[in-house]
Amino acid sequence: MLVVIVFQHRNDQIRSDQIRSTQRASERSILKITKIHKVRSDRIRQKTKVTDALKQALKLKWQWAGHISRYADHTLTIQTTRWKAPDGKRDVGRPSKRWADDIKRAAGNDWMVQGKERKTWKRLGEAFTREGAHIS
Repeated sequence: MLVVIVFQHRNDQIRSDQIRSTQRASERSILKITKIHKVRSDRIRQKTKVTDALKQALKLKWQWAGHISRYADHTLTIQTTRWKAPDGKRDVGRPSKRWADDIKRAAGNDWMVQGKERKTWKRLGEAFTREGAHIS
C-alpha cells in the first residue's frame, strides 16, 4: 500500500492532505472500518502498523534531490530541474509550485551546492521530513 501511495505522488507536487487522506482511507478499508464507527486514525495506525506515507514520500524526495545535486551539470536531469519557462503571459492567480520549491525552502536557494556535502544534506533532510517542509 505504501509503495502505491508514494509512487502515485512522486512526480506531483506533494500535498500532505492528499497523501494522508489516501492512506487513512486505505487503512480503514483494510480493517473494514467505516467512518460511522468513529475510530480515531491513530488507533487504526496502531493496528495496521503501516509506515506514514507522507514521511516516506518526503524522505524519498529529499534523497532524490541530494542524488541529482551530485550529478554533472550537463545531464538532462539537472537541466530539467533548473529549467524555467520563458517570460510571457501566464494564467491568472498564484504561480504554480515547482518540484524544487520545498527543497529550496528547507535548504536555501543553493541546495544544489549543499547537496554535494552528504553529511550536511542528511542533517537538513532529517529536519525536512520531520517538519514536513511546510507543505500545503
